[in-house]
Amino acid sequence: MKFLLLILVLPVTVSGNVLVDYTNMREYTEAAKTYLIKFYGLNETESNPMNKMKLNSNFLEEKIQQMQKFFGLTVTGQLDRPTLKMMHVPRCGLPDLQHFRTLPGRQVWRKHFITYRIKNYTPDMRHQDVDDVIQKAFQVWSDVTPLKFRKINVGKADIMIVFAYGDHGDFNSFDGRGGILAHAFGPGSGIGGDTHFDEAETWSKTSTGTNLFLVAVHEIGHSLGLHHSSDRKAIMFPSYGYLNPNTFQLSADDIRGIQSLYGGPAEHQPTLYPNHRTPVTCDLDLRFDAVTKMGNKIVFFKDRFFWWKFAEEPTVRVSLISSLWPNLAYGIQAAYEIEAGNQVYLFKDDKYWLISNLRPQPYYPRSIYSLGLPPNVKKIDAALFNPFNYKTYFFADDLYWRYDERRKFMDPNFPQMITQDFLGVGPKIDAAFYFKRHYYFFQGPNQLEYDIQLQHVTKRLKSNSWFGC
Repeated sequence: MKFLLLILVLPVTVSGNVLVDYTNMREYTEAAKTYLIKFYGLNETESNPMNKMKLNSNFLEEKIQQMQKFFGLTVTGQLDRPTLKMMHVPRCGLPDLQHFRTLPGRQVWRKHFITYRIKNYTPDMRHQDVDDVIQKAFQVWSDVTPLKFRKINVGKADIMIVFAYGDHGDFNSFDGRGGILAHAFGPGSGIGGDTHFDEAETWSKTSTGTNLFLVAVHEIGHSLGLHHSSDRKAIMFPSYGYLNPNTFQLSADDIRGIQSLYGGPAEHQPTLYPNHRTPVTCDLDLRFDAVTKMGNKIVFFKDRFFWWKFAEEPTVRVSLISSLWPNLAYGIQAAYEIEAGNQVYLFKDDKYWLISNLRPQPYYPRSIYSLGLPPNVKKIDAALFNPFNYKTYFFADDLYWRYDERRKFMDPNFPQMITQDFLGVGPKIDAAFYFKRHYYFFQGPNQLEYDIQLQHVTKRLKSNSWFGC
């Protein structure tokens, strides 16, 4: 019968070099039908060979053809070796309904500021690594849309992230190691937007096991309203394949899809120096965007440029930011150093980067909202770190926040007014840094030296006084 002709009894080598040998025809058939039922809408009643054999064989062949066409395989309608091999590649648990479009009804978030919470953690990775990977996965999508994401630690978030085994209460059970890696729900209330990862997998931030970053980017795409893509270059392609997270970029197909829902990112303001004209070091009106210590040097940022000097020496040098960090955005707006860890954080708009030992670190930039800042803060004007209380101070407009670097959490009862807590300091700060028990606040072409023990301004200087001007 035609139904039997669809079944080719042969061993199949699948992902992970596992040999699947279905010498039992019934077992062989059932495995393929299970895949087609779950991902291609094969009706279980019609797929029963004891019920309407002719209808069943036609319907099964049609579903095999749909699957082969979606994955770019030769369309034979038979369960041949390439088809069976693809059926055993680890993948997302959502069905492949159609060529890359959005979820039914064009489900989208009706807001641009979205919260997420990691409800529990996989034991396969350090908690901080999971936090970093998930934040970077959200950043992939915020880089090409106006969407902003913020991690919360308690309560109900828009997107709840869970690691779970088997039947975990959503009528969409996991199947153990391999097979289905994760699934997510489209935007909406309740379970809408939530993302679940199969704890039976071995999760990692490298090529060993299953890379959490790559799967998270895919599932977050679903959480934002995207369906699967038949473009093998797209992260929304349903089957898993390893890519280097440090060089990962969304495909044109992914970007077209997400921007059809939310549009592109907000435009950046043009630079003040479009022709790379170097600012004059001793210009009386010279203003800085950010200042920080960096080891035994002090670094001053302005548009595409930075000056640097040894703290105790008069010689100063100026260079393009791109000459030191080719891939870093110019126009840095805030910066601070945690000297004990050789860490420097650089901020622009709603993103920040980590530089360690002069090298940009992977999984950056990140969102400033992951630090606990509210959505109405569009950028940070200045930042500084106090090594005695291990707190970082973020300044925006006439307010400031205090961040506990040990707990990685924003202190309660903030923000506070700048003028209330920093005697003699005006409400708008352009740049700030800590040096020898003093804060230095830059406001326009001027600079205030603030004694942290006396808690008031002790000197008023020009911004470029560090240059011997």
